[in-house]
Amino acid sequence: MSTVQNQKLAERSIPGMMNRRERFAEPEHADDAGATVRRIFTYFMRERTLVIGMLVIVVSGTLCGIYAPSLQSDAVDIIAGEKKGVLSHTLLFMLFAYLLYSVCGLLQGLLSARLSQNVVKRMREELFGKIMGLPVRYLDTHSHGDVMSRMTNDIENISTTVSQSLPSLFSGVLTVIGTMAVMLWYCWQLALISFATVLLTLFATKILSGKVRRFSRQRQMLLGQLNGTVEEMVSGYRTVVAYNHQDITTDDFCRTADSLTKAGIKTDIFSGVMGPVMNCIGNIGFVMIAVFGGYFSVNGLISVGVISAFIVYAKQFGRPINEIAQIYGQIQTAVAGAERVFAVLDETEEDRCGEALAAEEKATVTFKNVCFSYEAKTPVIKNFTLTVPAGKKVALVGATGSGKTTVVNLLMRFYEIESGEICINGQNIRDVARESLRQNVAIVLQDTVLFSDTVRSNLKYGNDAAADKQLMEAAEMSRCREMIELLPQGYDTVLTGSGANISQGQRQLLAIARAFVADPKILILDEATSNVDTRTEKAIQDAMQRIMQGRTSIVIAHRLSTIRDSDLIVVMDHGEIVESGSHEALLAKKGKYHELYMTQYAGFVT
Repeated sequence: MSTVQNQKLAERSIPGMMNRRERFAEPEHADDAGATVRRIFTYFMRERTLVIGMLVIVVSGTLCGIYAPSLQSDAVDIIAGEKKGVLSHTLLFMLFAYLLYSVCGLLQGLLSARLSQNVVKRMREELFGKIMGLPVRYLDTHSHGDVMSRMTNDIENISTTVSQSLPSLFSGVLTVIGTMAVMLWYCWQLALISFATVLLTLFATKILSGKVRRFSRQRQMLLGQLNGTVEEMVSGYRTVVAYNHQDITTDDFCRTADSLTKAGIKTDIFSGVMGPVMNCIGNIGFVMIAVFGGYFSVNGLISVGVISAFIVYAKQFGRPINEIAQIYGQIQTAVAGAERVFAVLDETEEDRCGEALAAEEKATVTFKNVCFSYEAKTPVIKNFTLTVPAGKKVALVGATGSGKTTVVNLLMRFYEIESGEICINGQNIRDVARESLRQNVAIVLQDTVLFSDTVRSNLKYGNDAAADKQLMEAAEMSRCREMIELLPQGYDTVLTGSGANISQGQRQLLAIARAFVADPKILILDEATSNVDTRTEKAIQDAMQRIMQGRTSIVIAHRLSTIRDSDLIVVMDHGEIVESGSHEALLAKKGKYHELYMTQYAGFVT
């Protein structure tokens, strides 16, 4: 778990922390905010009805909020006898205006929530579909946590902004403009006095929020460190205990916790002071309006009702300004998140065009002068030439980093070769659609990947049309049928946490069974028995002999004992073939294979 993930988990456990962070945390900035905003706008255009409806509601609510205090002014003047009119009618109009204002606020929340979910749903679907179409190279060269963060955190920021910040920003701007106009129309002198208190509020907000941001960032950093320590200690507890590091780890934790406590206290103090300071300035503003309003009223400039309206308008004028200042940071963060999402959406997808792989019963795989580099000027595969005859078993062996798995990646078209060609039955795989190619190849990787689904669904992952009889036969051949039947619900048992409720060896057996169910022309086994015991490995080897009959097989193995019966053993070193032949012939040469074999026999890892 990354530091950022730890931080977010901890923040959820501290009441009120997220609100303060959202309000005062340093916002991210987009590199090209204008282009990003225009692109976001295209998503809104697809929801024109909701956007127009929300705008109508926001405008209506804002007008009601501005008009209601003027009715209050009229009512007070009627009561004071300074104005003629029917008090009951004025009160009814005022009640209706406030009720309509409340209804508009409710409808605004409902429509904005619906709009945000529609926009985010479309964006999330596009992003997930894009990720599913990206080449393997992209996911190999980008942090998986970062890709997931774009799908979750960045899109969630956009959702929050659309549902909360944008409506508030629009209504806030309208409220400020409308309130200023009405206040200046009633009494420009008293309006200027009210504006002065608002400036004082903004000045105080800038100073206090700066302090809060400073200590909030410090707290977030320390919180990440603290949770990183806890996560490492829990996951590596055996190592901590084995090396008697309990006291040292505890001391490190306490030092970080003390610093976090100090930063948290300072953050809470300044954020807690914010409310009382704002209320104090607001009350000062009310007193100034009352004092100067009374003076103006005595001199006949305004009526008593205008004073009461000004008190409401002053509060109504200051609130949106503070909200706009806070919303601005949220919008910046959302735009930056949207830019990160669009960066993925603009990536070039894996080319899925091409012809179908020729429908032949057997497959001969040929590599001709293949060269490949993950990074420029650092060749990984050099002039690799090899023929894997149809129905034969070819093993690739060599030290770690010799390029064995890369050869498989190139055959699967996870990466494109730089020069040379790879053919299946003489058909260049560059001309074959990736989907067609991969339908004819099954692969069992060293790192077993199962999905949080039933055993049955995992076995049928490469062949949805497989019948239960085929599943049972595959389970029998891979020596996992008995294990499956002992599970609580058998084939319908749900594998939680991608197989966390079964052992690593059992997961690998299921992955092998899944490849058997796929019934491919070409079978690739990349260290497929690395996590099973010797007895199970022997049983799987016997089963593999049956499943490999008549099937082209490429086996990658470090345990040389598992590939002794291969039709051809290819020894690789630094991306090149240095030896090839049968097990006995290679041992007789006393070359690289002999060295690997004898080193492994002596008990050393190759």
